[in-house]
Amino acid sequence: MFAYIKGSLEEKGSNFVVIDVTGIGYKIFMSETAIEKLGELGSTVKVYTHYHVREDEISLYGFNTNEELKMFELLLSVSGIGAKSAISMLSNITPSAFALAVISNDVAKLTKIPGIGSKTAQRMILELKDKLKTVQTVKESKDEKLQEAISDDNKYYEAIAALQVLGYTRRDIDQALEKIDKESLSVEDMIRKSLAILAR
Repeated sequence: MFAYIKGSLEEKGSNFVVIDVTGIGYKIFMSETAIEKLGELGSTVKVYTHYHVREDEISLYGFNTNEELKMFELLLSVSGIGAKSAISMLSNITPSAFALAVISNDVAKLTKIPGIGSKTAQRMILELKDKLKTVQTVKESKDEKLQEAISDDNKYYEAIAALQVLGYTRRDIDQALEKIDKESLSVEDMIRKSLAILAR
């Protein structure tokens, strides 16, 4: 509904700001990190927004960048994660660090975020990994580690698909791939080494 709101910053709370736009004050919930990055009271600010509607609540959530907004919307798509949890996560991890953790299956990194346990971290990886690879800001990211993780993950799933076509079960394939150094190998080499293990 609202792509962004631009106006005078009238108030800063611990988890919200109020922006005046031609005499109307919009209360927008934001992460502590995002609030800190906004200007001084009275300055003109631009905040990207998500219009959140539930049976018992209509709220506006705000972000400094479109990248943060996209991450928030992706988090909302994970079962069991609500708007307040998602906004809290944004206070503790950047969108690129989050994308890297999900794509590289880094459960340990995700569980360092307050309120995220091992099961939730695994669910986020399961539900978001493929979605994240299609997000424009992630695809165009200049972060070399992130691009490397995407490339490695794509190679891994290409190898799995090829081995499944040859009739092997996913369980046997996963066990074979665990025994090889995936990072330094091409897709073809991963398949060749996996076949050698599977043929034993």
